[in-house]
Amino acid sequence: MKPRLVVLTGAGISAESGLRTFRDSDGLWEGYDVYEVASPKGWQNNPALVQEFYNSRRKDVMAALPNAAHTGLAQLEEKFDVRIITQNIDDLHERGGSSSVLHLHGEIFKMRSVINEELIYDIRGDIKMGDLAADGGQLRPHIVWFGEAVPMIEKAVAEVQAADIFVVIGTSLQVYPAANLLQYVKFRTPTYFIDRKIPMIESGVNQFRIEKPATEGVKELLSIL
Repeated sequence: MKPRLVVLTGAGISAESGLRTFRDSDGLWEGYDVYEVASPKGWQNNPALVQEFYNSRRKDVMAALPNAAHTGLAQLEEKFDVRIITQNIDDLHERGGSSSVLHLHGEIFKMRSVINEELIYDIRGDIKMGDLAADGGQLRPHIVWFGEAVPMIEKAVAEVQAADIFVVIGTSLQVYPAANLLQYVKFRTPTYFIDRKIPMIESGVNQFRIEKPATEGVKELLSIL
């Protein structure tokens, strides 16, 4: 049995692949107010704008490539049972070689019905208004918006509780409920924080900080582990 290494990743790991986040510029995401394009109210007000926004994000992700942090985490599978929990909607962990990835906030290459959120389809191109699911519901991006429930959080909690080692990479720990996952790490479990600016967190036993960008931080983690 390999030791279980659970990793929580945020926007900082994808930023080095050229994918920007709304936190880069005061709540703006690619020039849009984040609540206009990532909330149920935004969808209600202007669904066509929301579709257009995520159609553009889908193209951005297709053009991006996994970086050394993504591939480094995949390398760790040689020695560990690695479970990735990501707040990111891109597929760079999968393309980087990771075999177990749980997406807390949805996936850009999936779409779902507005009626039945379990009716999910793959999508590589654009979603248009008028594109309908089998139940007649308008198709929308399979993304968890601000104000919506996070259906994968219970699975994520179970993963964190089972961790022998826990790693946090490139997240501000300001988006809930993801930020609460830290509270489920077992006492004395070695925990590593990797970020160019590590957020303020309560100090605990066996905590290690690597204040570097994700690519450099993962390289250092590989040499430690």
